[in-house]
Amino acid sequence: MRRFAQYCMAFSCGLVAALSAQSADVNVVGLFSGKALVEIDRAAPKLMSAGQSHHGVKLLSADSAKAEFQIDGKRVTLGLGQSVTGGAPKVGGRGSITLIADGSGHFVTDGSINGAGTRFLVDTGATTVALSSVEAKRLGVRYLKGQPTMVGTANGTARAFRLKLDSVKVGEITLYQVDANVVEGSSPTIVLLGMSFLNRMQMKREGSTMVLTQQY
Repeated sequence: MRRFAQYCMAFSCGLVAALSAQSADVNVVGLFSGKALVEIDRAAPKLMSAGQSHHGVKLLSADSAKAEFQIDGKRVTLGLGQSVTGGAPKVGGRGSITLIADGSGHFVTDGSINGAGTRFLVDTGATTVALSSVEAKRLGVRYLKGQPTMVGTANGTARAFRLKLDSVKVGEITLYQVDANVVEGSSPTIVLLGMSFLNRMQMKREGSTMVLTQQY
């Protein structure tokens, strides 16, 4: 019995050591000069600066095109939307959503901004995600810290604030650090899902159906 207990203990220790030796899962969801927004082992995204380490993953360098990491003593270079699992880089496996046009031919869907629920209208004519200051306040977006600008609207020119949203989620698709404009006032009455989100999608439309598939 004692020998069996010793065997179980040795097996458990070996299992723990094997698990701890596994390479971390790393997914790049945002790239900046000297910084990268990274998901490690499917945890919440963390903004890392060059030279910083987190959970055994060290960011060596980063720019708008790629990030270089040191993972378990190995150098790995990843682009936006690329990931490494168990030491092997891979691309793909991203989410998708199928939208059905409403009676007016518009594609409207539920989603969230920075984790707070909202409603989106797909708008390929909008340069960025656009929302009113009324909706931004409801969602808890601190838009006044953004860069003041002027934008054209259906009612003329309006004051707005340019900023990056922490996250925009639609269906299975979640993007991070998405460019947006918050327009002062109550217009637009629904959040416009513009090209700062859509240009990272493969868009396929057939009749009243549109499929969005995340590319990176």
